[in-house]
Amino acid sequence: MNSYPQSYPQALVDDATLRTQSLTECQDPSLYLKDNKLLKIKINKKIIKIKIKNNKNLLAIPMSILILTVSTTTEAKAATQSDLLKLYAHSRIVSMEQFNCFNKIITKESRWSYLARNGSHYGLGQMRSTWYRDLDPYRQIDATIRYVTKRYQTPCKAWAFHQQRNYY
Repeated sequence: MNSYPQSYPQALVDDATLRTQSLTECQDPSLYLKDNKLLKIKINKKIIKIKIKNNKNLLAIPMSILILTVSTTTEAKAATQSDLLKLYAHSRIVSMEQFNCFNKIITKESRWSYLARNGSHYGLGQMRSTWYRDLDPYRQIDATIRYVTKRYQTPCKAWAFHQQRNYY
């Protein structure tokens, strides 16, 4: 029916008749003018109706478009520090399986807070060292990966050990 390339904008097609619908006949548009007398705007399931009498409310059309444009945009969620740390760790641990195990360890130990402290244990990996505590979070990740690799060979082996003994 529709083939590539398509011209923009594409007109809606009625499934029953396979005829192109005009904007005023659409069942659920966000903005349309009905019989040149009523402007309907749908924003987040709320319908706003504006009656147009003798072209006095003609300014309502561009204002409605502006309102519709602004109201339907959503803000992008800002990345948190833990998101950035996870991304960095994943860049160091390429395997998704191994990264997931590493993520479980760090989440259990510190919830990805590089300032976490439990007695004499510090940072992301809860190492028992003031040197580790004074590292920036990215260096803490590197040090934790080195420790896990040296002692357990892989993060998944470290996680398996952690599940048995509640430490790694």
